Amino acid sequence: MTVGEGAGLRIRVPEELSARVPVEQRGPGLDRGAVRLLVSHGTEVAHHVFAELPKLLRAGDLLVVNTSPTLAAAVDGRIGRARVVVHFSTRGDDGRWAVEVRDPDGRGTTRARAGGPAGTEVGLPGGARLVLEEPLAARGGGAAGQGGGGPAGQGGGARLWWARVSVRDVPGLLRGYGRPIRYAYTERDQPLSVYQSVFALDGPDGAGSAEMPSASRPFTARMVTDLVIRGVRFAPVTLHTGVASVEAHEPPYPERFEVPEPSARLINAARAGDGRVIAVGTTAVRAVESAAGADGQVRGAAGWTDLVVEPERGVRVVDGLLTGLHEPEASHLLMLGAIAGRAALARSYDEALRGLYLWHEFGDLHLLFP
Repeated sequence: MTVGEGAGLRIRVPEELSARVPVEQRGPGLDRGAVRLLVSHGTEVAHHVFAELPKLLRAGDLLVVNTSPTLAAAVDGRIGRARVVVHFSTRGDDGRWAVEVRDPDGRGTTRARAGGPAGTEVGLPGGARLVLEEPLAARGGGAAGQGGGGPAGQGGGARLWWARVSVRDVPGLLRGYGRPIRYAYTERDQPLSVYQSVFALDGPDGAGSAEMPSASRPFTARMVTDLVIRGVRFAPVTLHTGVASVEAHEPPYPERFEVPEPSARLINAARAGDGRVIAVGTTAVRAVESAAGADGQVRGAAGWTDLVVEPERGVRVVDGLLTGLHEPEASHLLMLGAIAGRAALARSYDEALRGLYLWHEFGDLHLLFP
């Protein structure tokens, strides 16, 4: 059974519904306001464009947004004479990086390859190199809370490996030689600016997301201003996303997050009043729900989260979610089912297919409520 079937979906997404380039590049006169927006309240579905979002929300609603910037996380390398591409995923507490080594596919993108073995050395631009040390699934000295490596093992497998990099300034290496990660459904490489949202903030340590927190991409400064004027508030959180597996659709690995205390107070105040807490992206859900106690109160928190939000667990805080359209195999659908319910999710995705909505990070959006 696929994740989609477990979430109540039995669909196939045609290749032509993949958004291959950003909306502003798909034709003359198009800009981010041309993104379409599917809105579902339970099994009731309505069609809008994203520019109408301010009219669909109400005073007192709170949007939780992820401030993590996107890194130029793909770097060319060599193992001996063989060309490879390294996807830098997550920096551990001990300075190592979780990485995925992939093979170029001759079309400007990459394909999966077997990870490891331990001791494999990858040459990087500028004379840097990295050495694979252990699979991310390994527990022990490299696991979070057991010597400070970072996240350990949720999802398992030998696709991601902890690697020691010969240079300290890996963010500088990425800025100098990296490019954004992209997959075969996209048409061409894009500048890093295309992958940044209006909420992205550069941190002092150069940390960021290996892949774009894409639900917030269509927001503009003008829309944010319009929302604030209408009484909608914003609560910033941070969750640095790692490398997804487009081939295996694994559950998310542990990721670094922060919910600042002021944002926690805003969330609790909205829940105590008549406002709705609406997460912008699945990353924002994961961050907020990781900071929520069993009593539903959110407290300032920071560190690693291994939380996977599923229907059986449910949500404690989030009342709605603004997100992209996900493939039926994607683990994100379990989170969507936890928020909206299986029947509502199946109804909305059937409607998205009939309406020819576009999938993936440059595609259309879905605003869903229970």
